[in-house]
Formats: sequence, structure tokens, C-alpha cells
Amino acid sequence: MASTVSSNTSNTSKTSRPGYGQLLRTRGAWTFLLPGFAARQPFAMLTLSIVLLVQHTTGSYGAAGAVAAATGVSMALFAPWSGRLADRHGQRAVLIPGILVHGAAGLSLTALALMDAPLWALFAAAVPTGASVPQIGPMVRARWGVKLQDSPLMSTAAAFESVTDELTFVLGPLLATALCTAVHPAAGLLTEAALTLIGGLLFAAQRGTQPRVVPVAHARVERVSALSVPGVRVLIVTFLGIGSVFGGMQVSLAAFSQSIGEPGLNGVLYGVFAAGNMLSGIVCGAIAWKTAPQRRLVIGYTALALVASALWTADSVLVLAALGLLVGMCIAPALITGYTLVDSLVPSGARTEAFTWLTGAVALGQAAAVTAAGQLEDRLWTGAGFLVPAAGTALALATLFALRTRLVGSPRSRTVARVVGHRVPVTVD
Repeated sequence: MASTVSSNTSNTSKTSRPGYGQLLRTRGAWTFLLPGFAARQPFAMLTLSIVLLVQHTTGSYGAAGAVAAATGVSMALFAPWSGRLADRHGQRAVLIPGILVHGAAGLSLTALALMDAPLWALFAAAVPTGASVPQIGPMVRARWGVKLQDSPLMSTAAAFESVTDELTFVLGPLLATALCTAVHPAAGLLTEAALTLIGGLLFAAQRGTQPRVVPVAHARVERVSALSVPGVRVLIVTFLGIGSVFGGMQVSLAAFSQSIGEPGLNGVLYGVFAAGNMLSGIVCGAIAWKTAPQRRLVIGYTALALVASALWTADSVLVLAALGLLVGMCIAPALITGYTLVDSLVPSGARTEAFTWLTGAVALGQAAAVTAAGQLEDRLWTGAGFLVPAAGTALALATLFALRTRLVGSPRSRTVARVVGHRVPVTVD
């Protein structure tokens, strides 16, 4: 077996404090970071672009939300299989056909909406549009894993990616709204498809940084599914709870703003929530942690559940903004620690799949929370939707606490595969 550990990274990481500057000086990092950022930007544009386009053509927010939800659910269900294929056949082999399918499906959805097609036709186009969303974020995280094997910078990279995700979800909706309102209702979805195609192809072209795949022709490899790792299943439940926060906050903040006659405050309140997430993510990446990640996750998630449980009591804009800021500040440490744990739990040959399971769990939790929070807001009192993130995080915390021992990596997780026959170099940690 041969190790692909980068000597310059491992040496510097042991002699200096991990930080963003050191991370960004990692050789070859910018070759996948820049196209990766361009390719993941459309991910945050897709849902809102669909809502604005379908609402314009049908006049119904209910129909628009249903079509957008179908896209989100199909993405959550198909993302792990995309990750598994990427681990087995290489990211490029999965990205290129996926990008082409996504572009074609997005254009079909746009055309059908503009032609006033029946709702069932929009659903038929929404499913492949969501299922083919390229999983750029998990693929970037997997590439960091290749670059930073056995390095303390892995935690910094996880924090950096969390901040990048938050920046994406701040810029994406703003860009989609500006295009759909100032240019044309279809401009958001068309731009999303174009950015996905251009950014995705540039990202796929960076072959040198993608995780290596052992050729089946030279060796018989025992493939391990990320879902077979008990710790990954615990993290999936944990990330479902985080998704419930995102979904519950989106609906409940909008309902609260509408109830006080200030709908424009919705964007401000959600911006405060996102700012708290970004701020704590930046801080987490700058700290050289000495506490075990398993313990950090339990402590951080306990704080998240406690703060989320207080959201429904907010009776003023200032109180809600303060609580939203605290909730956001609690989310980033949980996300970062969860992604960091993947490195010790999952063989490197299955990490892209593991990351997509976690990303899909957030999306699925968000879709379920949007639906549940909307029903509570309609049927009960204003602010009842905040009970969804309270319940979601509480249930996830109970699962996390009961099964926290599953988050300790085993010796097997340090090996990519068992190779029989020819001695082919494989990546090991």
C-alpha cells in the first residue's frame, strides 16, 4: 500500500496553529475551490427560482411550493446514490452526465411553466431537476480529505466549507430574486442552469484533486457503503434535526413578519440568523480544538436544542432577532463537527457518499419542517411553526445522546479497501 499524504501539509500542520491562511495555502486547493464555489451557487437559487416562476405562471403559491418541494425531496433521496457512484467511479464520471441532465431538466421545467402546462407536467420535470442536482459541496469536502489526510486542518476545512455554504445561501436567494423580479420570472432558473453547467464542467475538469478510485480491472475491492457505518446513521438523524431548524425558521419568520404588518422584516430576520451561522463558523475554524469531536457535538447540539426550544416564546422583533442569532451560532458548530467526524468514521472510498447523506438529511428535514410549520401556522397561532425546530432538535438530541458511542471510529474506517491480487497503490489515511 502507498500513502498519498502530502508531506508539506502534514509537517506544517504539526508545527503551527491551524488557520484559514494555512488552509488556503494548501497546494492545489484553489483549483477546485473557485469552480466549486461557482458550481454550488445555483444550489441556493433553485428552490426560490422555481417558486417565483411557477407562482408567476399559475398565480398560486401553493402550487409553486409543491413543485419546489418535489425538487427538494427528489434531491435529498437521490443525492446519496450520486455520492456512492462518485466514490466508485470517480467524481468526473458522475458530474458530467449529471450536469447535462440537470440543465436539460431545468430548461424543460422552465419551458413547461411558461407554456402554462398542467401541474402534473411540472411535477414530472421537477423530479429529475432535483434528482440531478450536482453534489458539489460534498465533493469539495471529499477533495479536502485527500489534501489534508491526518492533518488538524481538517476541522478548519470543515468550518471553511460551512461558511462557504452559508455565503451561498445568502447570495443565491438574493440573486434569484433580483433576476426574477428585475429581468424575467424565468431568468432565475435559466441562470441557475447556466451556472451549474459552466461551474460544474470547470470543477469536473480538475482531475488531479479528486479522490482516487482503485481500478476494478487490477484488483478485487471490498466496497463499503457509508450507510453501513453506525456513526453515519446517527449523524443523519442529527442533521435531520438541523434541517428542521432551517425549514421551521423560513416559514415561521415569514408568518411572524406578516402578522405584525412588516413582511419586509422577513429577510432581515433570516439574515440575522444566517449571519450568526457564518460568524460562529468562522470562529470554529480559527480555534485549535483539544476536546474530542464527539463530545463537542453533544455539547453543541444540546445548546442548539435549548435555544431552539425558546423560539416560540418570542413576542417582539428584537427578542426573535436575538434568539435567531443564537440559533444560527449554535448550528455551525454542530454542522462542522458532524462533517469532521466523517473523516474518522468512514473509509475514504465512501466519504463522498457519506457527505451526500448528511446534505440530503438537511434537505429532507427542511422539506418536512416547511410542510409541518406551515400547517401549524395555519391551524394554530402565529409562531406555532417554531415548535417544529424545537421538536426536531429535541428528538435528534435524544438520539445523539443515546447513541453517542457509535461516533467513535473503528480501525476499519482507516482503510479504503482490501485489495487482493495485484498490489495497486490505494489512498489511506
